[in-house]
Amino acid sequence: MNLLLDTHVLLWTLIDDAKLSEKARAMIDDFENVIFYSTAALWEVQIKYELHPEALEIDAELLRDLLEDAGFGELPIRGAHTIALGTLKKREGTPPHRDPFDRLMIAQAKSEKMRLLTADGKMQYYDEECIEPV
Repeated sequence: MNLLLDTHVLLWTLIDDAKLSEKARAMIDDFENVIFYSTAALWEVQIKYELHPEALEIDAELLRDLLEDAGFGELPIRGAHTIALGTLKKREGTPPHRDPFDRLMIAQAKSEKMRLLTADGKMQYYDEECIEPV
């Protein structure tokens, strides 16, 4: 199975953070799964790094190097991914979700028939089979 890791899951994986669930660890460690990161995750990290370098000690360049060293594949942002944003279904009555990086990663996973591993509770408001809460 092809797995796309949400930004926080990527970071937790790299530093072996205790916040990474056993379910996520098992899926990431399963050699039958292929692990990807989105270009959007690099973009998100770079923006956060520039705003608060004291809070986030990693920039996009270092993150990309670490992810490539770990053998993760990069999923570039394609036109089809941005078009897929218009197909995302949210459960009725859920609060607005204003994070463009999250929405883009959901659209990428949906378009590419991947599972998006995330611990972000707001992503669970979407009625999309590609989202894998971990």
